[in-house]
Amino acid sequence: MAGPLAELRVVEFEGIGPGPHCAMLLSDLGAEILRIGRSGGSGPRNAVLGRGRADMTLDLRSPEGRNAALDAVALADVLIEGFRPGVMERLGLGPEPCLARNPRLVYGRMTGWGQDGPLAKAAGHDINYIALTGALAAIGRPGEPATPPLNLVGDFGGGSMFLAVGILAALFERERSGQGQVVDAAIVDGVSHLMALFTGYANSGFLSLARERSMLGGAAPWYRCYICADGREIALGSIEPQFHRALIDAIGAPEELFERRFDVADWPRQTGVLAALFASQPAAHWIALLEGSDACFAGVLTLDEAAAHPHMQARGVYVETDAGLQPAPAPRFSRTPGAIGASEDAAAMLARWQA
Repeated sequence: MAGPLAELRVVEFEGIGPGPHCAMLLSDLGAEILRIGRSGGSGPRNAVLGRGRADMTLDLRSPEGRNAALDAVALADVLIEGFRPGVMERLGLGPEPCLARNPRLVYGRMTGWGQDGPLAKAAGHDINYIALTGALAAIGRPGEPATPPLNLVGDFGGGSMFLAVGILAALFERERSGQGQVVDAAIVDGVSHLMALFTGYANSGFLSLARERSMLGGAAPWYRCYICADGREIALGSIEPQFHRALIDAIGAPEELFERRFDVADWPRQTGVLAALFASQPAAHWIALLEGSDACFAGVLTLDEAAAHPHMQARGVYVETDAGLQPAPAPRFSRTPGAIGASEDAAAMLARWQA
């Protein structure tokens, strides 16, 4: 494997969602991932999240399976697990025995609620975690139920990305101390950090999270989506005056929409004016007129359309593989670029680790 994390050894205990995504990120950047699955499986596997792995299946409840897992952990730099608090301890694979076998191990734990607190052992999913952090309440239209933003904000934005940051930070610290440690990555912690912009501006009174006043939540007429004559959607984000100026001039909207752009009480009326204007033409008309300009504009594309878009193709953002459409490794590096890893035989990987 190439990439900045080449030769990094990771044991991933198979789970769902953010744990596999974190392991995918590390694999794309060159890490070797040994995925340990439990007898009976963890549900249907995702070929994209699971790319770049070597797989082995163990009965972790048996002494033989537990010992085999500990033998692999002893050779690794990083462990990733995403079970409820206490599960790995009951299996005899918690931080204490693993760090006893491998004091340099970075033990990455991915949960929704965290390893402690009143809800730590309760079941939950992305929607529950972002609900309790204040993020979900700000998403949606006034008078309607909140709109779940897929499971991007919790599982991946606040989950796997923060786990990856924690693991890399612990590896950096290990270079100085020579010791591993436990990384407790909780989705509620990560999402609270994603909300930093809003808590900071809310504290100063600059920005409101009330849905009828939320500048970035769809209340502002110049930061929202509109339906066109053909039923397709477009997205506007002309926050700054120069960008809103470019939008108003290009579409021939009334000048007072620019002059009153921060009149919150007038936002519903302004939205109606723009809605009628954009509904007068198909999306292709507005894309031809506005894409690439300073109006902060984009068409709302499906996944397949996004992959075929000239900008995405020019950067190779999506790639077509035997497993279908996949995102290319990110971020990008000038000297040590990442790559989508191939699957590998687990025995061969362990033999290489032992050499």
